Amino acid sequence: MNRSSNPPAVRGRNRRAVPAATRAVLVLTAGATALAGCSSSGTRAAGSAGTDVAAVARSGVRQGGTLTWAVDAMPATLNAFQADAGEATDTVTGATLPTMFRLNGHGSPVLDADYLKDASVTAQSPRQVVTYDLDPRAKWSDGRAIGADDFTAQWKALNGKNSSYWTARNAGYDRIAAISRGADAHQVKVTFTSPYADWRSLFTPLYPKSVTASADTFNDGVRTALPVTAGPFAVQADDAKAGTVTLARNAGWWGDPAKLDRIVLSAVPGAKRPAAVAAGTLDVAAIEPDQIKAVQASKDAGVRKAPGAAYAQLALNGSSGPLSDERVRHAVARAVDRKKIAAMVLGPLDLPDKPLGNHLVLPSQAGYADHSSALGKNDTEQAAALLADAGWQQSPAKTGEKAAAGPAGPDRTSASGALTVVEPARAAMKSGKELSLRFVLPAGSPTLDTVGGQIAKMLSAIGIRTEISKVADDSYFQDHIAAGDFDLALYSWPGTAYPATDDTPIFAKPVPAPDGTLAVAQNYTRVGTDQIDQLMARAGAELNASQARSLTNEADARIWAAAGSIPLYQRPEVVALRANVANVGAFGFQTPVFQDIGFRK
Repeated sequence: MNRSSNPPAVRGRNRRAVPAATRAVLVLTAGATALAGCSSSGTRAAGSAGTDVAAVARSGVRQGGTLTWAVDAMPATLNAFQADAGEATDTVTGATLPTMFRLNGHGSPVLDADYLKDASVTAQSPRQVVTYDLDPRAKWSDGRAIGADDFTAQWKALNGKNSSYWTARNAGYDRIAAISRGADAHQVKVTFTSPYADWRSLFTPLYPKSVTASADTFNDGVRTALPVTAGPFAVQADDAKAGTVTLARNAGWWGDPAKLDRIVLSAVPGAKRPAAVAAGTLDVAAIEPDQIKAVQASKDAGVRKAPGAAYAQLALNGSSGPLSDERVRHAVARAVDRKKIAAMVLGPLDLPDKPLGNHLVLPSQAGYADHSSALGKNDTEQAAALLADAGWQQSPAKTGEKAAAGPAGPDRTSASGALTVVEPARAAMKSGKELSLRFVLPAGSPTLDTVGGQIAKMLSAIGIRTEISKVADDSYFQDHIAAGDFDLALYSWPGTAYPATDDTPIFAKPVPAPDGTLAVAQNYTRVGTDQIDQLMARAGAELNASQARSLTNEADARIWAAAGSIPLYQRPEVVALRANVANVGAFGFQTPVFQDIGFRK
């Protein structure tokens, strides 16, 4: 499933409910100082802004050349709004299609001046109206000006009213009432049925009406090609046999011309990337932290690292069993030393190693605040007391068990096949039954063995027995996480500039479906409350940014108190690159400026 050894992430702008490979990696190894001239001497300072990019002024970037960029897999589709879109899809569309708003290093939306002169809310009563003033130079590669017809076709494709369109989501588009031409052909007016705070998330990317006006074209017509584009690059070739997608400079681009002749996205296994970067056959590649030294052994390559645009969490399935009791979930959360885990993962990389205190905003984003106090600090005594209050009493220590544990602590670990059992010295018992939790992890992740093992030992201190079950990587999400076949699990969510829109399905209260099953959307912990739903809904409809942030802050505190998701840390992003590469690296939230990427003079 994943190239990396991270908690798998449901990634991307569309919050796709499928596992996908990610650029950020979590490995518990030390990282050496990066190559001078290729890695920033102020990595920590760069990390505080969420980026570590080899920044060079355009005047210092030579014209021409081909840059080869490693991706995890060939794009299954070039339609970013389909469920099987992934990392490579986002990279292609980012270089070839219009974006109304891009993200800066702090994860805040910024108007894209290559396409827009202005975009703002021009009316709030009787309905919200957003007016887009397009750059008159903005046109598709077929010569047609970008305009209201393109906005309208995309809205109708994504608003959820036509089931012929295979879409991954319709959030935001389902709130649009009408789209019309404004004062001239370069102005578009979008009218909403109800206030929508995250309107900046829409029409990024924007497809031409030739793609979105037809369900057949939308579904299958742009899986391997984008005949009409409007960016600094265009799709030149898609070679499944070679595992490459080639983007060529767009001669019709009206903005600053692309410095590179071509960008080649190449599907390269993670284990082969350090050697390929050192040899010069790859110019840019996400790597594992334990591969840093291999890259730095080459004088012509180096490493960039920054807090990534994703976070790792411990998920507690509250739908049944002991974890359906909020007191038990609180006990588990109190027993986990998040500070120790964050320091263990991030400290060796010289990145900020504080545990994450927010589900909706990451530390590198503006407005971050720690609300973990709503759950309480790490405290094994209080955790044991919470279990006792729920009826789980620790039994007297069994003869020889403490001795059997040895120096590792008061637990016993045994392994059989894909199952590892961590036994407490003093088991928590209720009605003669031991408190045992099934901790499900993907089999191909040494890091998760370490992190999961640490968490299991922490839980054993309060009497919880843990069965660590390793399952096939390619079935981890679909057969276990999405299906609810776990008690504890480690997986990740990407950060977002639009939490009221993107995070609502993750934390929404599950509701019974007509067939009797539980409709959970993307809330795989099955834990939610009416109050959280109401606060998120109000935030999504609040056009005052300060008030919207207050509402999401209150929602986050309640998410902590519900104890279904326990954030651990903001995941690191580690990228290897050739020493002569410019304006690429660990982007974090930041949208790459593809026309500025190239090679140093």
